[in-house]
Amino acid sequence: MKREEAYELLQQHLKNKNLFKHSLAVEAVMRRLASYFNEDEEFWGLAGLLHDIDYENTKDDPDRHSIEGAEMLEEKGFSAELVYAVKVHNGRHGLPRVSKLDKALYAADPLTGFIVAGALIRPEKKLSAVDVPFLMKKFGEKSFAKGANREQIKSCSELGLSLEDFIGLGLEAMQGIAVEMEL
Repeated sequence: MKREEAYELLQQHLKNKNLFKHSLAVEAVMRRLASYFNEDEEFWGLAGLLHDIDYENTKDDPDRHSIEGAEMLEEKGFSAELVYAVKVHNGRHGLPRVSKLDKALYAADPLTGFIVAGALIRPEKKLSAVDVPFLMKKFGEKSFAKGANREQIKSCSELGLSLEDFIGLGLEAMQGIAVEMEL
C-alpha cells in the first residue's frame, strides 16, 4: 500500500484531529529514524502513520488497542513485520520487541506527545521555539507531560541511541511537518 492509500485508510478510522496529527508526527519520526538507520523510510513511515488506526475503537479497552489495529492491517495485506510492530507498540501485551522497527515504533509513540507538550508551553506555541536542551531539561520534570511514558521513551537505548540523540531526531522530524501539525 502506498502512503496516499494508507493516509485515506487512516482518515476513515480516525476522526479526532489531535489523534490524526499524532499519527502524522509518529510517521515523521519513524521516517527520520529509518533514514538514520539506513532502513526503508516508506515502510517505517507507514508503521508510524498506521500504528493507532484502531484507537478510536479501542480507547476504552486498552487491552484491545493495537491487537485490533494489527488485525485490520493484516486483513489489508500489510507485511507480517509491520503488523507485528503495530501490535507490540502497546506495551500492555508484554510481547517482545524483536526488530529495529518494533523498538523504534515503541519509543517514538510517546516521544511525539512529549515534544508537542514542549511546544505548547512555549509562548510561541511553535515547534521552532523548542530545542533539545529545553526538552532534556523538561524530561527530568515528572510533572511535565505526565502522559508521555518516560521509560518507553528511554527504550531508545535498545536502538543504540542516547536519549539526547533520540529527542533530537524526533524534534527535527516534527519540525519538518510543523505546518501539518499546526505547531
